[in-house]
Amino acid sequence: MDFSSISRRRLLQGSAALTLGTALGARTAAAADTTIGFIYVGSRDDYGYNQAHAQAAAALKKMPGIKIVEEEKVPETDAVEKTMESMINLDGASLVFPTSFGYFSPHMVKMANKYPKIHFEHCGGLWTDKDPKNAGSYFGYIDEAQYISGIVAGYTSKSGKLGFVAAKPIPQVLRNINAFTLGAKLANPKATTQVIFTGDWSMPVKEAEATNSLIDQGVDVLTCHVDGPKTMVENAARRGAMVCGYHVNQSPLAPQAYLTGAEWNWEALYPKFLKMIASGEGIPNFYRGGLQEEIVKVSPYGPAVGEKARKHADEVKATFLAKGLAIFKGPLVDNKGKTVITAGTERGQKDPELEKMDYLVEGVIGATS
Repeated sequence: MDFSSISRRRLLQGSAALTLGTALGARTAAAADTTIGFIYVGSRDDYGYNQAHAQAAAALKKMPGIKIVEEEKVPETDAVEKTMESMINLDGASLVFPTSFGYFSPHMVKMANKYPKIHFEHCGGLWTDKDPKNAGSYFGYIDEAQYISGIVAGYTSKSGKLGFVAAKPIPQVLRNINAFTLGAKLANPKATTQVIFTGDWSMPVKEAEATNSLIDQGVDVLTCHVDGPKTMVENAARRGAMVCGYHVNQSPLAPQAYLTGAEWNWEALYPKFLKMIASGEGIPNFYRGGLQEEIVKVSPYGPAVGEKARKHADEVKATFLAKGLAIFKGPLVDNKGKTVITAGTERGQKDPELEKMDYLVEGVIGATS
């Protein structure tokens, strides 16, 4: 995001909210109480994607001079435009976080063009230099945490059959499936991951059916990439399978069955965003990071995770934290036998080729179409 016009004055005598309000172009009357809007496509307590953002919004509420307005269950239609306008015009919001993937285009882009003095931050990494400068996009390399989950799953599975309940075969989802599988193969080279796509982000009935179908086929450890993992976690645990979570820590739902999980760490990122704005540094229009940047994290290990699994997973996590690690490197073959990354080639997390991922790696049972 281009914040070049923002005053670079430093915070004096704890007046962070005043400086932030000024930086964001808030009205004089509201400058001492900066209003930030959060919009969720589902429920704030879904034990998943929306809850991860809501937990971060709750953390911001504790900051002095910050007012948070939220709206949940807003569909990815022009309904979100009306919500954004309401937050801006009625609540005085000067910074808006439309968090769902489908909110970006055309909805957030349209609002950013209409309200050039308001700043918009979208979760998903979709911003390009053709988009408005008062809009930004951020995301995390959560496939790093999925890779570690895969290691734990590979050690824990007795059958060597893992399962993945996924929404849509878009690059971000495919990266998670592939990273989880590659992690599992470090622990057990013969491990397989069977994937079932439900077709959308929140389909509880289909998610339950997919979970049961995978277990019926011998899968004994499952994970997912859907908005609300609660359905998968509870159904898998009920049937005696183990689980790796996603988005937030789901261990309260299945204390004995929960192994670990890939979590967002928005609670650390959003306060950092506000400090960047208040200091005049500004948030880049395109902001990414992984474990090293504290944008994602790994859930604590559950009681069923053995010492060997913990040790190996911890070693890999330490590598990510210290110097980074290329998950996707050659020679890498997809599940149709085609070489997708040649020998000697490493695709680092920022490699644009990974944003185009359209394949499932060898060891994944399933198809992208």
